[in-house]
Amino acid sequence: MSAEDRDLLIAAAWLHDIGYAPELRDTGFHPLDGARYLETQGAPSRLVRLVAHHSGAVYEAEQRGLIDELAVYEREDSPVLDALIYADMTTGPAGQSFDFDHRIDEILKRYEPGSEVHNAISKARPYLGEAVQRVRGRLG
Repeated sequence: MSAEDRDLLIAAAWLHDIGYAPELRDTGFHPLDGARYLETQGAPSRLVRLVAHHSGAVYEAEQRGLIDELAVYEREDSPVLDALIYADMTTGPAGQSFDFDHRIDEILKRYEPGSEVHNAISKARPYLGEAVQRVRGRLG
């Protein structure tokens, strides 16, 4: 990818979970809360949209009844979004390295069956897996 896209990916990787910060909490849905915050700070539109749509956020937005609010931020289907998904879906909460299936299992164990996150990750698994596979293909 271009140098510009690499810089964008690095920024998105650092900021994708900023919406978990208690002082930024509005909806309780961290991709949306993070995107809204970054937008108020004048962050570039692509960065805001990547944060909004990281790791299959649309699946959880659907579970939470926030699909219209998330739709304000257009999802870009691109190598950059794929790489952000790859990074998030192969790295654990403490920075540990996981393969995709173990990372999904780790998420599912942290959230109660039937919860919004558990349901969303279960539904998103094929979409996320395809993104991970595309990145692996690009990496050779």
